[in-house]
Amino acid sequence: MPEDIEVRADAIRLFGKWSWIGIEIRDPSLKRYISLKPIWLPHTGGRHEHRRFGKAEVPIIERLMNKLMGPGRNGGKKHLAYNIVKTAFDIIYFETGENPIQVLVRAIENAAPREETTRIMYGGITYRVSVDVAPQRRVDLALRFLAEGARLCAFNNPKPIEQCLAEEIILTSKGNPQSYAIKQKEEIERIALSSR
Repeated sequence: MPEDIEVRADAIRLFGKWSWIGIEIRDPSLKRYISLKPIWLPHTGGRHEHRRFGKAEVPIIERLMNKLMGPGRNGGKKHLAYNIVKTAFDIIYFETGENPIQVLVRAIENAAPREETTRIMYGGITYRVSVDVAPQRRVDLALRFLAEGARLCAFNNPKPIEQCLAEEIILTSKGNPQSYAIKQKEEIERIALSSR
């Protein structure tokens, strides 16, 4: 493609289908850490790796794909994770009728814990102390819970992981307590509340 041709942002669509225009992030603390920069293919090739907070510029779809490539059967198979996310997005669209990118953003906002605990040692005795969660970690935890929930749902189950991921994202975006991500978030916040 010649360099002098500019591509309009609305012409760039994820997987050739989903528009990046009009995606809204309601949580102001997560705005800087959920990258919605329009891209055709979510594969940056680790360009962010050696920069501090570089992963904040990685497209949020690619970060989800990277979480799906956890240890085990999907380890390092990015194309497999790509196909899982692509199919899951089609399922999300057919079930909700909404832009799947918007549904994913809403799920991340709902699954991100606001408070957790850390250990502090005083003279050999450890205490659990409640602390606020940094926005970057909130996004990391939310993505981890979504991927973990999909993996656990598909394990020893005839239901494919694409269907499990789509269901997990939809339930989490609605704030349904049946979702694995919401359960994990509430558990973390409950423990933090008890150790205030």
